[in-house]
Amino acid sequence: MTPLRRSNFQRLLKPRHIAFIGGRYAIIAIDEARRRGFVGEMWAVNPKRSNLAGIPCVASIEDLPVAPDAVYLAIPASDVVEALRSLALLGAGGVVCFSAGFKEAGNTQQEKDLVEATGDMALIGPNCYGLINYIDNSALWSFEHGGWSPGYGAAIVTQSGMFSSDITMSQRSLPLAYMVSAGNQAVLGQEDFLDFFADDPAVRAIGLHIEGLQDIPRFERAALKALSKGIPVVVLKTGSSSIGSELTVSHTGSLSGSVELYEALFTRVGIISVSNPSQFLETLKLLCVVGAPKGQNLVGFTCSGGGATMLADHAEKIGLSFPIIDPVQKNALTTLLPTIATVSNPLDYTTPIWGQADMTYPVFSKAISAVAADAAVLVQDYPAEGLDSSKVFYQTDAIAFAQAAKEQGLPAIICATLPENLDEKTREFLISEGVAPMQGIHETLNAICSAAGWFQERSRILSAGTVALLPSWEVGETVMLTEHEGKQWLAAKGIAVPKCRLVPSKQLGAAASEVGYPVVLKMISPLLAHKTEAGAVVLNLKEQNAVSNAAVHMTADVFAYNPRAVTDQFLVEPMLDKPLAELIINLRTDPQFGAALVLGSGGILVELLADAVTLLLPATPSDIVRAIKALRVSALLEGFRGQKKADFRKIGMEIHQLCVAYLEEQKSIAEIEINPLFAYQDHVCAVDALLYKRLPISKG
Repeated sequence: MTPLRRSNFQRLLKPRHIAFIGGRYAIIAIDEARRRGFVGEMWAVNPKRSNLAGIPCVASIEDLPVAPDAVYLAIPASDVVEALRSLALLGAGGVVCFSAGFKEAGNTQQEKDLVEATGDMALIGPNCYGLINYIDNSALWSFEHGGWSPGYGAAIVTQSGMFSSDITMSQRSLPLAYMVSAGNQAVLGQEDFLDFFADDPAVRAIGLHIEGLQDIPRFERAALKALSKGIPVVVLKTGSSSIGSELTVSHTGSLSGSVELYEALFTRVGIISVSNPSQFLETLKLLCVVGAPKGQNLVGFTCSGGGATMLADHAEKIGLSFPIIDPVQKNALTTLLPTIATVSNPLDYTTPIWGQADMTYPVFSKAISAVAADAAVLVQDYPAEGLDSSKVFYQTDAIAFAQAAKEQGLPAIICATLPENLDEKTREFLISEGVAPMQGIHETLNAICSAAGWFQERSRILSAGTVALLPSWEVGETVMLTEHEGKQWLAAKGIAVPKCRLVPSKQLGAAASEVGYPVVLKMISPLLAHKTEAGAVVLNLKEQNAVSNAAVHMTADVFAYNPRAVTDQFLVEPMLDKPLAELIINLRTDPQFGAALVLGSGGILVELLADAVTLLLPATPSDIVRAIKALRVSALLEGFRGQKKADFRKIGMEIHQLCVAYLEEQKSIAEIEINPLFAYQDHVCAVDALLYKRLPISKG
């Protein structure tokens, strides 16, 4: 965002005056500005009406008294470009363009004209619901809206207008600072909003609903800025697509596509990724009200054995821990609890002391001090409306719990087992007490886990530093190199490959003797991407006759598979020692994300396990080691069943060397796939390789 456009967005966000241009929807927007409590000047533009919602109309934009800070524009798409030119000439700050019928309707040129006409103004949309400022009470919004703010909260940007409206109506008391429905993002996109809101002191977390991003490197920079300022970003990514035409026929096409690349981006910049709307809101609420816990250790309380079990069960599944209370502290707690209670973490403090602060506060305080916890959780399901006689007991325990947690510096979290069992008054009361009112045990624990992970990853990412993503190469046609050509390229880059000879059938005996029995025999052809399927590879041949017979049978099998693939070129390699594990490595360039590395379980396990991790490049050796350790196959490298333990650092360095070589040659090499990559104790070896070379892109 240019400095002038940034200044204009500030005017749009916190306007002194708003001009509403249009008819029916402009009237709704005026009512919503009033609902929000906007006290600035409001003007209306409509040549056919005397007033809009009681505001006198002027006939044209040129008749406005001064250049408006903010404009709500809801007119036919055919008139939008001319209106924007007039507003830009007048010196307006920013525009919410509700009007639809642009790129989303196939009118790409009309949207380009819109961008040109906007100039330095800040424009949200077109085809959007608008903008709500909950901090300063202004709104340029197209439908009835809800939502509230205690003076701070989340800045939320969605690509779906209806989803943004749904969030404002949600019954979760998420503190809100700003709501943006981004629409087509013709001028301002997710990257701009993320960068801007990271600087706002009222914003405690940023929530993004993303269908797709327009500028990955710019988004990365904005996300790292938010991370450096300690502003967590929570993303709900929806939609998926193929990675593009460069996938060719590599095995990894089923392991990593658009979704995985987005997740790799989010991991790279410390963004919390969630999978559903409820988790999106609950995670933002936790972060806004109590912040991120520093670790995964919890102390939990319930007034029910069932609730304690539910906490413990899900926590164990997602990697949260309820540390055991040591015997000395356990004895002290026993004296504070009814005889029917069992000291544990999570702790069921039982109903005999329920709602009696003089009894529950000491229990909460002692239990919290007895555990090295990072957050405290109390399960409470409040009575339904009209059944209020017991509510005071719940609130009494809630206040005692909040006091005990606050005194010991822990985030205090109260969660309902069922999301609906926490009414609005209770939610807002708890927030006023500095307690996060969470809805649903799973959602609560998931949010804690994600937030704690963000806190720890933030330190790692900022201390390690992130090398900016490289620009992508233009996608074009590719041609597959033979395995022998591919291995020659790898060897030239310092990547270990088996000793080999490429010979015609009449020289097989001499070649096998030279490399040493037992040997592997492969037919080499540019039409044999996956030799096993064509019968073009035979293992463990121990003498010359076996090699000769294998060549004859192989020729017949390949002919049956594809007659055009048959050649008289054979690769002879020695059988290698059994590795600790087999990996698959894929390097390729995505049109949007640039270079990416896919690491996974290799050999015959590729499709069976679908065990893979995607990294965006450049990546460090440490990034690669973490990715390997995230794979299930990494157990084989950790000394499984008495095997030698791999030197992960050395393996990570060798794979990193391959990544560097690929980045240096992206202009000529489109894709590299090694499957399997044999991983030994202190090195790797590329046993089979597919390389694809870029063909020159025709400019005609």
